[in-house]
Amino acid sequence: MSKRLRSSDVCADCNGPDPSWASVNRGTFICDECCSVHRSLGRHISQVRHLKHTPWPPTLLQMVETLYNNGANSIWEHSLLDPASLMSGRRKANPQDKVHPNKAEFIRAKYQMLAFVHRLPCRDDDSVTAKDLSKQLHSSVRTGNLETCLRLLSLGAQASFFHPEKGNTPLHVASKAGQILQAELLAVYGADPGTQDSNGKTPVDYARQGGHHELAERLVEIQYELTDRLAFYLCGRKPDHKNGQHFIIPQMADSSLDLSELAKAAKKKLQSLSNHLFEELAMDVYDEVDRRETDAVWLATQNHSTLVTETTVVPFLPVNPEYSSTRNQGRQKLARFNAHEFATLVIDILSDAKRRQQGSPLSSSKDNVELILKAISNQHSIESEDNDQPDYDSVASDEDADLEAAASKANRQKIGRSALVTSSSSLPSFPSTLSWSRDESTRRASRLEKQNSTPESDYDNTPNDTDPDDMGSSRKGRQRSMLWQGDNAADVAEPHTAPSPVLPSTEDVIRKTEQITKNIQELLRAAQENKHDSYIPCSERIHIAVTEMAALFPTKPKSDMVRTSLRLLTTSAYRLQSECKKTLPGDSNPPTDIQLVTQQVIQCAYDIAKAAKQLVTITTKENNN
Repeated sequence: MSKRLRSSDVCADCNGPDPSWASVNRGTFICDECCSVHRSLGRHISQVRHLKHTPWPPTLLQMVETLYNNGANSIWEHSLLDPASLMSGRRKANPQDKVHPNKAEFIRAKYQMLAFVHRLPCRDDDSVTAKDLSKQLHSSVRTGNLETCLRLLSLGAQASFFHPEKGNTPLHVASKAGQILQAELLAVYGADPGTQDSNGKTPVDYARQGGHHELAERLVEIQYELTDRLAFYLCGRKPDHKNGQHFIIPQMADSSLDLSELAKAAKKKLQSLSNHLFEELAMDVYDEVDRRETDAVWLATQNHSTLVTETTVVPFLPVNPEYSSTRNQGRQKLARFNAHEFATLVIDILSDAKRRQQGSPLSSSKDNVELILKAISNQHSIESEDNDQPDYDSVASDEDADLEAAASKANRQKIGRSALVTSSSSLPSFPSTLSWSRDESTRRASRLEKQNSTPESDYDNTPNDTDPDDMGSSRKGRQRSMLWQGDNAADVAEPHTAPSPVLPSTEDVIRKTEQITKNIQELLRAAQENKHDSYIPCSERIHIAVTEMAALFPTKPKSDMVRTSLRLLTTSAYRLQSECKKTLPGDSNPPTDIQLVTQQVIQCAYDIAKAAKQLVTITTKENNN
């Protein structure tokens, strides 16, 4: 089902005509240009769907249409409706404004900072205010007034709030009342259809008990939406929940790689995860599926001449400040999986989700979320140099860290035990068996950095990297071993290298690495902001810094590891210059290849950062011996 647009529909952010996208959790319709900014914010800020080219559950689309038609946008632009706003110079974007910085700055202020939302009078105890708002939400969902509930959610009401006196959640109340659109809204904001009330009943039970069969069926779909979405991504089919089929496990056309020892070890590692950690990994893969599918729709619907100059490249999952930096880095690494690798990972998750939901015994595990995501970040593999990619931490943190931190505080939402973060999907009620502390993860990262003496600007805050293979080594067996090959880098034996008395000092190598990193950050910022004319000067500065760093080392180092790292460093710098030159006007490459060029530029930048990190690690180790 798709929406039939009316001539009166306009973009909620710039009043441009004919909006073709929707922000599901904001209840607004947006144009292509504004959508490009929404996509760069991440799903925790805005969940976008194309109104015509993305499949919609009918009641979810009806929910968004109802909010849009009833002025949901005024919730996000409340203070702008005050004439005094014009006097102060505050205004919303207009269709003629440039995407960057005009529209982008307005959209970030509107949805990330919630700068224009009506604020309640300050109280000494914020937790009491949140509890009061949640109780109001609990009462309001029995009516059909969606915009009132969205306003309460925008102010901090919790969709998964468990009422201490009533003994149930807002979703229980909406289900009893047969309010299917309220149920859709609550699910988008994290309510879990599998939550039991004080009588042991779920919202699905109450919907069936009240004869609201369409609502009951939709709640079951929501409960399984994560695994349904993964299955549909691979095979274009969803399970038949009405007849008790809750999982589809697609099969790979070529399963030869599944027989490798690495693949078997990866699958065993996945199966040993606690339910809590498995659920987090599944949620991250779900977000990556959404990014890839949205990218496909985006590219298929854009005017490519406009795409080259105006729209935002979203090459990996944007940062969610609610997650640790390690988890964000691991999430972004998922973009590096090719089609076969990612499909294998998805199939493994679907298979293990089914096993866990059916109650099969789990093996004990001491794994924690930092170890699993560290494995994604490191991508250690003895069969492929490409597996050990540097983290994306500098990319993730470049774009106004203060803004991200403020957004985190303003937008913080607590979610249900098994619900996706501000998503309309949740994993089938897996009990949480392991919790983890962000403070503990910070302390662990600090210990590792101290242990390895790497600079703070480095792309990788994990232990020593493994020795990369020769440049032409086989890529076979690389697929899911990326995620789970080892618990940490110390598990991978590093070949012994003979001490080289002519290696430069660690301080000199670190100083040059910091210069390279600074230049790479400038290049990646240019890529994020679509400043393609900055690619060549950035690449030249990187090449100079790389040349200076390489000059520190002897012409023929004794260590194979040093030779391999230097080769990767210098060849990647040359490749980077070559790719950046493709952006010159009049080049033989068609302008529609700009996204591919940007991806290659980013790849080269990461290879350079990885090689520099390896050289820091090697010199630190050798000079300390």
